[in-house]
Amino acid sequence: MALSKVDYNSLNVTPTASKALKWNSSADGFEAGDLGGSLVLLATETASSSATISFTSDIDSTYKEYIFKFINIHPSADGEFFSFQGNAAGGSGYNETITSSQFRAQHDEGDTTGSVDYQTNGDQAQGTGFQPLGRTVGNGNDECISGMLHLFDPSSTTFVKNFIANSNTYHQSDYSQNAYTAGYFNTTSAIDEIQFKMASGNIDTGTIKMYGVT
Repeated sequence: MALSKVDYNSLNVTPTASKALKWNSSADGFEAGDLGGSLVLLATETASSSATISFTSDIDSTYKEYIFKFINIHPSADGEFFSFQGNAAGGSGYNETITSSQFRAQHDEGDTTGSVDYQTNGDQAQGTGFQPLGRTVGNGNDECISGMLHLFDPSSTTFVKNFIANSNTYHQSDYSQNAYTAGYFNTTSAIDEIQFKMASGNIDTGTIKMYGVT
């Protein structure tokens, strides 16, 4: 949610004789009226052996930020990457130019391996491929990937289109794998369509919700 205003000037702090700090009783702090913003659900798409999931409407100048929540995305193929791309207004092919970075933290069920590392196969340098959001997702009955993608001001015709994402994957080799992805569509054209897919195979089941942030 958006943070609209906090009256921090009224949060007066005074030291006591014991050098501890205490809040003045006059401080009004984080009042209910200081916190604003809300999520507006715009669309929900549910996969059923789907090659792709696309959002081709409602991405416009109405909102400065859009959030996509992908929930229990279960692939048909084992060990696949879950990814996304966009189309500029009037474009097709989902092949916009992206520069991005990705790192991950992981830990296996057997408590034998844990690591944090940069993922060179999760980044792009002026690439036009689909951007990975999570890697090597398992296709076991209980395996999936869930997370969120934030897209900022996609209707701007002045700036590039920044995005950030966080996901957690049930890895094909029984790891919990937490991926952090960020980058930008390197275009000043408006982005008005977003598509999700696996690197190969279908999305057997799962739900993706698109929200506008007021």
